[in-house]
This record gives sequence, C-alpha cells and structure tokens, in this order.
Amino acid sequence: MKKKSMAAGALALTGLFTLPGLAADTRAVPGKAEPLRMAPQGPRTLPEVPSSMGQVQITFAPVVKRVAPGVVNVYARSVAQVQVNPFASDPFFSQFFGATPEMRQRVQQSLGSGVVVRADGLIVTNNHVVEGGTDIVVALSDKREFKAKVLLADPRTDLAVLKIDTHGETLPVVPFGNSDAVQVGDLVLAIGDPFGVGQTVTMGIVSALARTQVSASDYQFFIQTDAAINPGNSGGALVTTDGRLAGINTAIVSRSGGNVGIGFAIPANLVRRVVEGVEGGLKNGGPASVQLAWVGASGEAVDSAKAAALGLAKPGGVLIKDVYPGGPLGKAGIKSGDVVQSVDGAAVDDMQSLNYRTATHRSGDNVRMHVAEGKSGRDVTVALALPPENPPREAQTIGGRNPLTGARVENISPATATELQMDVMSKGVAIMSVNSSGIAANYGFQPGDIVRNINGTPIERVGQLIHVLNAGNHWDMVVERNGRRLTLSVDG
Repeated sequence: MKKKSMAAGALALTGLFTLPGLAADTRAVPGKAEPLRMAPQGPRTLPEVPSSMGQVQITFAPVVKRVAPGVVNVYARSVAQVQVNPFASDPFFSQFFGATPEMRQRVQQSLGSGVVVRADGLIVTNNHVVEGGTDIVVALSDKREFKAKVLLADPRTDLAVLKIDTHGETLPVVPFGNSDAVQVGDLVLAIGDPFGVGQTVTMGIVSALARTQVSASDYQFFIQTDAAINPGNSGGALVTTDGRLAGINTAIVSRSGGNVGIGFAIPANLVRRVVEGVEGGLKNGGPASVQLAWVGASGEAVDSAKAAALGLAKPGGVLIKDVYPGGPLGKAGIKSGDVVQSVDGAAVDDMQSLNYRTATHRSGDNVRMHVAEGKSGRDVTVALALPPENPPREAQTIGGRNPLTGARVENISPATATELQMDVMSKGVAIMSVNSSGIAANYGFQPGDIVRNINGTPIERVGQLIHVLNAGNHWDMVVERNGRRLTLSVDG
C-alpha cells in the first residue's frame, strides 16, 4: 500500500473554533476586527496520580480464570487413500506403459477447539473439525486426554456434539449466554488453540450481527468479531466479559489463512437448541438428533428493486416464494408474494435469518411475524412445527451391481429436504450418503443428488428406483445436482 505524506493526510480546519480552556469573545463590530480576548481562569487542577494497581490495571483475568478450563482442544484423526504413482493418472502412460494407480494410506489430523457445556463431559465443537474423523481425542486444559464419541455431527449448522467419559468427575462448564442480548461494540474474548500453540485468549469487540453471507448453510447467522481468530480456533468459545458463551467460533475471512480481524461465531442461542436436541435424544434412550423448527416456505431477500416494485418504503424483509401446503406459514395465512419483515420484533432480511429466528424456538412455540401490508402492515401469529416426513423416507442402501450400488437413498419429504438444504417443494428420490468404496462413489454420485429419470422412466419413490435399477443391465440416468441436470449412460 502506498504511504500518504503527512500533508496529504492532514485535516484542514476553517472557521471559528474554541480551544479547551479558552472562551472566545465573538462580538462583532461592523467594519472593525475585534481582538480575541481571554476569559479569566481559576487555578489549574493537576490530575490525581493513581495510588493503586487497581486504578491503572484493567484485566479480564478473573473471567479467563473461570471460563478457560471449560475450553478444550479437539483432535480428529482420519485415514485417507492417496495416490503414490504420479504417472498413474496420465492417460498416455496408462495406455503405453501400463501405469496403474498405486494407493497408500495417509493419516490426516485436524486440530480444533471445543467447549464443555455439561459437567459430565458433553462438548460442542464445529462439524468441520470432526468431519471424516475416525478417532476423536479431547485434551482438557490440564493436558489430560480422553477419547470422544461423536453424538451428533450436523452440517446444516456446522455444529457437532461430543461426549467423553469423565468417570464421574465434574468438569468446568462455560455457561450459555443470551446471544440476542449481544450488541455491536460489546467487548468479547475468543478462547481456543490457534495453530496448536496452546490455549490462547484474545480480545476484541462485536463488529457486526446477523451476518448471513458467510457460508452455504440455511442457518447462517453469525456474530462478527475482530478478536483474533486463527486456524485451530474453530469450535472454541466466544465469551462476553461476564464469562458467558456468546457463540462458537467457526470461520474467518482471510487471504493468507491468518487473522485479519474478521471472524465469525455461531450464536449461542442456536448452539443451545442443538444441545437440547441431543440431550432429549439421550434422555429418551434413542439416537442423538437435532430437529429444528420449520416455517414451511422458501423466500428471498427484498432489495431496492423489489422494494420499489412491491411499493415498500425501503428494502428489507423476506419475499415469500413457495409455501408448503399445511406448513406453519400456510396455516397462518401467509402466502406467496407476502413479505415477512420481522420475527418477535427482530428484523429478518433474507431466508437464512428467517430460518435462524425460527430454529432458535422449539416446535410448538408461537411466534409473531410482521408482514408488510400497506403503510403499517399486520402481525401474524405462527405456530412453529417440525418438517413432516411425507412421504415416508423408505431409506435403503442400494445393493446388487448397478451405478448406484453403495448409495443410501430416501424419498424426498420436507424433513429430507431440510436435512439436505434443498428447496422446500422438492420431490423425488435423493441420495443421502455414498459409501466411499462403492460403485456409486466411483461414478461421482454425491449426497444431495436427486435421481430424476432412468431409461425414460421418471423416478418418484425409492421402490420404483430399485425396480428400474434391477430391470436390466443398461442405465441412461438423469440426475439433478444444485439445480443442474446431469446425464450418465452405463452398461452393466
């Protein structure tokens, strides 16, 4: 960056101004310049010299001492197959010299942080910290290490919940705060293990709230901070100065990979809902799961052009596009073309913020949504619900020998579409997961792919898909991925 000279950066002052301690006599006499007079002043009072360390020292040490033991390190170990022969992927060498891929196992380890949220060893971290990991190890602040079990890994929220066996020992906990009470300008502390150097505390302020254009999640709604966050901080704690959890540090914006003062944290209110879902599953003896409340609609942000076309005074709100029949918005009378501007008084500016405000409530809760209408608008009470599994999932892993062998498929319902972050009105059969060693993985199928057509037959249910796959040994397939149609032709 080119440096500016002092002259270029100087601020020019013009007009009358008063220096501190001087009172300017501004009485004007026509045609005559009046001299500047000094007002009489009393004796100057010198500032008092601090008499104790407490008067000169501002410290967060008591807060850190209380909170830091509840922040842990998380190590996720995975084994990946890597290609050793550099010529194996070259078609020329493969054809003329018979080069074949030589694979070797390589151990990969990711490093992150986590937060103890329950004294018996329940820990929250980021999904991307543990994703793909086979061995998860948690290191406490006192250097003791424990093997951890992944109770929940949720890509939608980028949160994961781990459990370690403390053998009856009570661990220090970071208590939840109310992230809706956090304001821009509040001081916050980020605690984690950046670059594996050891537990580190940094300080900054809340730079912004409700950041929604950071990731691809349907529930992105981040707290932005300038507290230094670096690789390894992911999953660590963002705490307020009273020692409560404001959020889980999750992402940074950086061209170099290091801190540039733009970090993001998942708000504590959403983290608490995910933890409550896991606790509910454990209490009922079933698998840990998180089911977030759903509005049953899709929508888009209202920009200046849309606001003008809709006759709104200013941009803002969510323009509802599609409403699921019988869903929460449909039952409340909100229809396609309406603009939802707030939820319980909190403004919403895009579909992500509407999903977030919904997800922090429980199914069955009533929320008040303000819908634009004329100059004043109207308030609508919406009873939140869980996305229904209609049609039933019919989950199956494809066997036999065909292009989808090793893929787990389900019928698309609102529940499935929500899990895969699809459009609420999606229908058909979706691929939920793919076995990395199966035939489907070799053909490049991915979770979220929708099987639309095989050999000219539209695919609507799992049973129909399996019947068509087993009907012959040639498959002309049409698959939808992120709104694009892909084709594949395979002979058995």
